[in-house]
Amino acid sequence: MSIASIVALRCLQCAAASIFVVGSAWSQPVNTPKHWTPAAISSSGYESSPTFTPDGREMYFLSADASFSNYRVMVSRCERGAWSKPEVPSFAQALPVVEADPFVSYDGRRLYYISTRQDPKHEDFDIWMVERSTNGGWGEPKRLPEPVNSPTSELLPREDGQGRLIFGSARAGGEGQGDIYMATPQADGQWRVENLGPPVNTPAFEYEAEVSRDGSTLVVVAHRTERSHLYQYKWRGGRWVEVGEIPALAEQFQVGPLLSPSGDRLLFAQRDGERSGEMFLVDLAPNADEAWPPRCR
Repeated sequence: MSIASIVALRCLQCAAASIFVVGSAWSQPVNTPKHWTPAAISSSGYESSPTFTPDGREMYFLSADASFSNYRVMVSRCERGAWSKPEVPSFAQALPVVEADPFVSYDGRRLYYISTRQDPKHEDFDIWMVERSTNGGWGEPKRLPEPVNSPTSELLPREDGQGRLIFGSARAGGEGQGDIYMATPQADGQWRVENLGPPVNTPAFEYEAEVSRDGSTLVVVAHRTERSHLYQYKWRGGRWVEVGEIPALAEQFQVGPLLSPSGDRLLFAQRDGERSGEMFLVDLAPNADEAWPPRCR
């Protein structure tokens, strides 16, 4: 799937969501997600797909316009007890290159993201990785090789505790319009890529996924009904078992999930009124760890 197709899908969902009115058939979930976006980064645009450095002092995220297009990777830092005004990180490129979906590895040494910099037409998202040097700065980005990347767009790369990458792709040979894949690094420097298969992937469009650090919880963004929603899976008996849809606004689409290290809390983005998209926080288990997301103090 090209960037144009992805933007078209999300813009269509934005348009559909904007016609929602109070008193319609849609209802608010009982376990209501709480607005979380820090004031310094909240805007009239769309903020999504957050990720934190291990010390909790830097937050990278996707910044887009109100129609959820023209994606940029931004960074905000915890300074003097508050999140700073976002700025473009050193590794990012300017428009017309489009970049999104950052993820900092659990050891803080790598940051994965998607970029169109390799495509002269800026239509194909590939996964890129940048490493942190000993002085704390980011090095030169490197495009991951095939079969991780493909002729279609790859989305939301996330590394689990074993160094495997989970991502979405609409490449040929999948279960449906788009699927979730797992890439495992090999001793010879190559990658082995596997389709996660049913029940995670269906004939519909699965395009983003987030996995907990211990590999026990998976959250998938899938367009299976009128718009995209969040679905939770648990690793049980050597396979993924669907737990159900995560509580969120039925009349809005959700994207950019990020699980807490223990998998009991989830950040994601959805439209907040008619003017913007914001990050929301929801508990997935009783007595969830309130120390996450990292608090800037």
